[in-house]
Amino acid sequence: MSTVSRREILKAGAVLAAAPALNLGYHTSAWAKGPYDDAKLVPGAPPLPKPDAFTIAVLPDTQGYSMRFPENYIAQTQWIVDQKQDRNIACVLHLGDITNNNTHDQWENAVKAMNILDGHIPYFMTLGNHDYSENGHATDRTTFFHEYFPYEKYSALPSFGGNYDKEPERFDNSYHFFSAGGRDFLVLSLEFGPRNDVVRWANAVVNQHKDHAAILITHAFVYYDDSRYDWAKYGADQLWNPHSYPLAKATDHDVNDGQQLWDKLVSRHNNFIMTLNGHVCADGLGRVTTPLPSGKAVPQVLVNFQVKPNGGDGWLRLLEFRPDGTTVQTYDYSPTLDQRNESEQNQFVMKV
Repeated sequence: MSTVSRREILKAGAVLAAAPALNLGYHTSAWAKGPYDDAKLVPGAPPLPKPDAFTIAVLPDTQGYSMRFPENYIAQTQWIVDQKQDRNIACVLHLGDITNNNTHDQWENAVKAMNILDGHIPYFMTLGNHDYSENGHATDRTTFFHEYFPYEKYSALPSFGGNYDKEPERFDNSYHFFSAGGRDFLVLSLEFGPRNDVVRWANAVVNQHKDHAAILITHAFVYYDDSRYDWAKYGADQLWNPHSYPLAKATDHDVNDGQQLWDKLVSRHNNFIMTLNGHVCADGLGRVTTPLPSGKAVPQVLVNFQVKPNGGDGWLRLLEFRPDGTTVQTYDYSPTLDQRNESEQNQFVMKV
């Protein structure tokens, strides 16, 4: 759909969902319509990739699973491990809001699910607003994340590159490496609404690894209407912008939204090939493709399934990098339902 039509269709549902979106994390009624009204559900998993292709698995917004439906979270990571060989899964990317309320019980559920991947597939995580401060209200950047996903564990892995130089024992901002399809990749993981000095550090990291194809994961970047978050242009008309949260107001808006990250970071480096984020409700889907100054186009993708029942009905995203080196086929699949969604918003091709 066009940006205008998606805005018209989704705005009503998003406004209705605005209050519970900050508190519940499992939005069974975040649409003005039903959560599957626009779906094209097909039984079974996506077709297996061709030889020499590889796959990245994406887990957005597991907050509802960590809070109420941990069996769905476990089903996701176990399916990924079971599919590692057949789909040549190179890594798993978590897009933040790992928990809903930053509580010990929810972190315990999260680490139990993510630990299933240990020793099988590398995974890289970013933090969302619900992962910060008491009850997940994002009043500051305190979090139990480091207690359950300790720096000491992940910094010892061969995939680990480094973390934010001003916070050497925190894992909110980090970068990682993997190789697949004959290419070397850099995954840059940035906190919710990254601070200005974090963006300074991120630029240095990407600049030091120009020979790696770079993927940015951060919680808030693309909005549901196929635009970037842009506080300067839209203000509060775009719901859930990082600038609207207490941690921004408490720090004189030392946060960056999608447009700021594009201007200050992504657009300055020719080796970025993609950005991925979660966070946004309404239909939880969106994408923007923007050229760099060199003319190279960079897809920026929102995916968030928490609007589905049962914390998200187990939906995850698969990014299949085809052997031609430029084509990425997107599939959305639920191992708990054993269904894939072939709507145009869920199954599409990107050029990278």
